[in-house]
Amino acid sequence: MSPSPPKVSEETPTTTSTDTSEVKPEDIPLENFPVPSVNVGDLENAVLARPASAESSDNAKIPRADGGRDAWLFLAACFVFEALVWGFPFSFGVFQSYYATHAPFSHNHNGIAAIGTCSTGVMYLFAPVSLYILEAWPAVRRISSIVGLFIAAGALVASSFSTQVWHLIVTQGVLYAIGGSLLYSPTMFYLDEWFLKKKGLAFGVMWAGVGASGLVFPFSLKALLDRFGFANTLRIWSIILFFLCTPLIYFIKPRLLTTSQPTPRKKISYAFLFKPTHLLLQASNILESLGFFLPGIYLPTYATYLHLSPQIGTLLLALLNLFSVIGAIVLGHLCDKMHVSHVIAISTFGSTFSVFLFWGPAKEVARLIIFAMVYGAFAGGYSALWAGMMKEVQKVKGCEDVGMGVLMGAFAAGRGIGAVASGPLSEVLLNTPIGGVAGFKSEYGALILFTGASAFAGGVGWFVTRRMRGHVHSDGDGDSVSDDST
Repeated sequence: MSPSPPKVSEETPTTTSTDTSEVKPEDIPLENFPVPSVNVGDLENAVLARPASAESSDNAKIPRADGGRDAWLFLAACFVFEALVWGFPFSFGVFQSYYATHAPFSHNHNGIAAIGTCSTGVMYLFAPVSLYILEAWPAVRRISSIVGLFIAAGALVASSFSTQVWHLIVTQGVLYAIGGSLLYSPTMFYLDEWFLKKKGLAFGVMWAGVGASGLVFPFSLKALLDRFGFANTLRIWSIILFFLCTPLIYFIKPRLLTTSQPTPRKKISYAFLFKPTHLLLQASNILESLGFFLPGIYLPTYATYLHLSPQIGTLLLALLNLFSVIGAIVLGHLCDKMHVSHVIAISTFGSTFSVFLFWGPAKEVARLIIFAMVYGAFAGGYSALWAGMMKEVQKVKGCEDVGMGVLMGAFAAGRGIGAVASGPLSEVLLNTPIGGVAGFKSEYGALILFTGASAFAGGVGWFVTRRMRGHVHSDGDGDSVSDDST
């Protein structure tokens, strides 16, 4: 006989089915429920401590932007980086004079100017390629600097074995430019992380490195050329470039932490290229660059034409670069403080007047010195205006998310077009007097006139941005957004 089920199971439904309305809260003894011994202060600290501890390790590794030791060390490294990479081709005027008067290149002057313009121009033109790669694959940014350093240093060694002008164009011009572009391009992305509100100033300081190098490089290179010749000078400079850039690569690093997990390639849109704002600002950029590089190339030889000593020619180049430092920093800072149209106007009118008032009529060293200082200050900092120009493009509807690397590559390419084209143009313009006084009636007459006209044409960006300001509206946060429909 099987045992009967326990009665407790029969009573269970009865207990669970009891009407809860018959049970009053006050009938439940609170002493049956233990209360944890945690005060409010401990509970608050426990709640706040968890997210803080979860994020503290990451936040502690992210230095603050727009200031602090790490930010300024990064900017200082960019300054020296820029000086080493760009200062060499921007001091090509010294090589121009040497190659034109020394074997084995003195018997054929044609193409010598193209060495310098190719070096700067190709570095600009290759920027969109290198910046596109680094924008799409951020993981290779630091590797890019290392690869670029080996290419640039190797190009200088290879150029030391040149026996014809075209050898120098390929090595000292094109190969050095490709290496230099890969070497310095990562700084553009990292600077965008380190400086947010002071971006214009930061770009100005970085690009001022080119001008600062002009205080030292022309004299150093001339001394080396006079003592060791071009071959050993190029080899020595290769060693200097390699051993000075190597430790700087450590400081050229991102501010924001990057994940170690593989990420899909970033999709990049180039629709902004066809927006009127970009097209017209780019036209301004190209037109200004067509004549920008000519004083740096021809001032030393123009001084020789006036029967001034070679030291005077080197001094003029140094002054041009020195005041480019001031111009880059000041114009870059102004881009943070006022609309870029005003800064374009300042740069345009200052550089244009310096050409027509000082270089053209110059027949003595004093006027040439004034020209070098004024032109350097107003034209030398033109690249610092890119910070303001990029901001204008990003205000256009549909272009708000365009990366700075892509925009920088576009404006650098435009400047490269002007740099490369200015070499052959200068060869044609040279020996073409236009009449008038002093420099205008000399063999440099058409060259001087073209430089001034190019500087003035660069002001088209002023008219463009002034017009575009009439088609912008506020997005509610104080920033302007343009539909760019016209």
